[in-house]
Amino acid sequence: MKKWSLLTIMLSILLVLAACGSKEEVASNVKSSNGEGEEASSEITIKHELGEAVLEKTPEKVVVFDFGVLDTLDELGVEVAGVPQATIPPYLEKYAGEEYTNVGSLKEADFEAIHAMKPDVIFISARQSEMYDEYAEIAPTVYMGLDYSNYMESFTKNMETIGQIFDKEEEVKAELEEVQAKIDSIKEKAEASEDKALIVMGNEGEVSAYGPESRFGIIHDVFGFKAADEGIEKSTHGQNVTFEYIVEKNPSTLFVIDRDAAFDPNASVKDSFENELVQKTDAYKNGKINYLNGGHWYLSGGGLQSVKQMVEDVEAGL
Repeated sequence: MKKWSLLTIMLSILLVLAACGSKEEVASNVKSSNGEGEEASSEITIKHELGEAVLEKTPEKVVVFDFGVLDTLDELGVEVAGVPQATIPPYLEKYAGEEYTNVGSLKEADFEAIHAMKPDVIFISARQSEMYDEYAEIAPTVYMGLDYSNYMESFTKNMETIGQIFDKEEEVKAELEEVQAKIDSIKEKAEASEDKALIVMGNEGEVSAYGPESRFGIIHDVFGFKAADEGIEKSTHGQNVTFEYIVEKNPSTLFVIDRDAAFDPNASVKDSFENELVQKTDAYKNGKINYLNGGHWYLSGGGLQSVKQMVEDVEAGL
């Protein structure tokens, strides 16, 4: 009996020691896993149309070549280090200050200046897409292009990506919900109207027309305005037209993107646009010519601020 008691005690001790060892091993694995998880969570991989970028979450030194992204970061209170100061929308003119590094122009980057900055991330869009590899050699580069045929989907995706990178998901979600609610309200009214709209861009006396699924086709595709001409060429730069064309189509509503005002807040195409021919249209007679600021529509479309302004501009067209 004593032998059996002694054996039982020894077996119990061995079982306790084994259990302790097992718990220590599990604890060690959990700690290691957590440690790896914490380290992994400090990095974020962003897949985009031109590739992917692996960067530190909430990067601090940010270079922006897309004014829609700059507009958004400004709205979210995210600090920016470098911008192309050659052409900045008037409403973002503070970024022309000396506290920001000038990294060139939208089409011609100052790669030497960008190299010297050692940025954590670079944001580009269609205007810089051909030079993507050169940007990516310097720092993780995120392409934030817009798909004009699926404007809101690509805009939403871009905004959510920015929210993810800078830990601003909740702020972005609230902004997007506000924008969508206003769009839904405008669309309901526009679709109920029989008015036919024509979108044109005025540029130093020249006129281009834009239809559905074009650069400014959001007015038809998203806001629901019927098109005065369904056959307009789908092009980023629009279809060159004459003032006689505008009279022929005789739109009930005209939306005029003022490209001149995009570069000079004191400039306007209104005087040259509202000539004797345009005055024959129903849009002119009914006071429905709506001038859209080129800073928001032409230079920085696809940003939180610019899209909200675009919503207001289109709402005024009702």
